Amino acid sequence: MATESKYQVDGRSESDCFPEIDPGVQPQGNRIVVQLRKAKDTSQGGILLVTETKATEKWNEVIAKVVSVGPLAYKDVSTLQDWPEGPWAIPGDLVRTIKYGGDRWAVPHGNGEVVFIVLQDREVICKITDFEVARKMFPAFVE
Repeated sequence: MATESKYQVDGRSESDCFPEIDPGVQPQGNRIVVQLRKAKDTSQGGILLVTETKATEKWNEVIAKVVSVGPLAYKDVSTLQDWPEGPWAIPGDLVRTIKYGGDRWAVPHGNGEVVFIVLQDREVICKITDFEVARKMFPAFVE
């Protein structure tokens, strides 16, 4: 018996999920700044989500867009040469991050907030191939 997922594809556009907004910081050393996917205001069916639901989704998100990269990110710490395989992520890339890592803060935007994280370069778990793939990925919820 096939079970239906309790989650649905995020129907928002990339600009709705990742609005252009200045985080107000520039990463140093091997740090990178990523912007988390903005929490939805309404359900797939158009029902307004309560504040608690949006807050849970906002802080549990792991899908992000790279905003900026520090000068030592993706470099060998002993020689300061670029990694042979190159950077794992560059500004504009969609990535998946670790759930509890980094320094998080929120910046007001419209009726809500956009969350940013400063991470170490190695805390990017993977690069997401395109936005259509990212639309099908969901926040990491604690069961």
